[in-house]
Amino acid sequence: MTAINFVGLGAIGLPMAIQLARAGHDVTGVDPIPAARDRAESEGITAVASISDAGAADLAIAMVATPDQLEVLITQAADSVAGQTWVIMSTVGPEALVAQSKRLQAAGATIVDGPVTGGVARASIGDLVIFASGDPDLIAEVSPVLSVLGTVRIVGTRLGDGQSIKVVNQHLASVHIVAAAEALSLARSLGLDEAAVLDLVGPGAAGSWMLSDRGPRMLLGTDAPVMSTINIFVKDSGLVSSAAAAVNADVPLLKAAQERYLAAEAAGLGLRDDSRVIETYQA
Repeated sequence: MTAINFVGLGAIGLPMAIQLARAGHDVTGVDPIPAARDRAESEGITAVASISDAGAADLAIAMVATPDQLEVLITQAADSVAGQTWVIMSTVGPEALVAQSKRLQAAGATIVDGPVTGGVARASIGDLVIFASGDPDLIAEVSPVLSVLGTVRIVGTRLGDGQSIKVVNQHLASVHIVAAAEALSLARSLGLDEAAVLDLVGPGAAGSWMLSDRGPRMLLGTDAPVMSTINIFVKDSGLVSSAAAAVNADVPLLKAAQERYLAAEAAGLGLRDDSRVIETYQA
C-alpha cells in the first residue's frame, strides 16, 4: 500500500483515484470544488480542499486542469514536498512542466512527467496510456502504482518529453474531432442520414477513433452526455499552438481546429461535451 495525495478530482481524475483506492492504496483526494469532494467521499475516498490539508504521503499525483492551476498547487505544497515523489499527469505542456518541476526539485521532491490519454471511459477501467519521462529508476519505482491506471509507456529521460508526446497526441485529437464534426455536417448538408453515414464510413479507411467515439454523441444534440468538455480542447489546442510556436513548427490544421473550439466556447458551449463543436457548423 502506498499513501497517495491525488490532486484533481474531475471527470478523469476521480475515476483514476477510485482505481488506486480499489487497488488498496491509501488515497486522499484534493480538490477545491465542494461537489468534486462530495463525489469522491461518496466513493469512499477522503477528500480535502487543499494540498496543505492532505497530510503526509509517499506519492503525490497531479491531475489539475491547467498550467496556472499546477503553479498554484506547487506554491501551496512547496513547504511540505521534501522526500516526496510527484507524478504530474495533467496536460500542461512541456514549458510549464519543466518550470514547475524545477520548483519541486528545489524544494526536495523528485518528479515523473506522466500525462495520460484515453478519456473518461478508459480512466474508469484502468486502461489509460501514460506517457512517462524522467529518471528511469524513478519511473520503475512508481510504475507498480501507475500500472493500476493503465499502460506506462516510457518516452524519454528528460522531464518534458512526456508532455511533448501529449502535445502531439492532442494535436491529432483536436484535429480529428473537428474533422468528424465537419464530415457529419457535410453529410447533413448532402441530405444524408448521419447515423447511416457513421455506420458506412466509420469502419473503413476514412474512419478514426474520434469519429467512432464522438460521432454518435454529435448526433444527440446540445445536451449530449459530457465526457470531455469544449473547454478542455480550448486549453489543449492552445497548449499545442504555444508549443509549436516555441519551436517554430507550422501547424495550420491545428489552428483551424482551434478556431472551431474557440467559436464553440464563444457560443456558450464551453462546459458542453467536446462533440458539440459540430454546432459551429450547424450555425
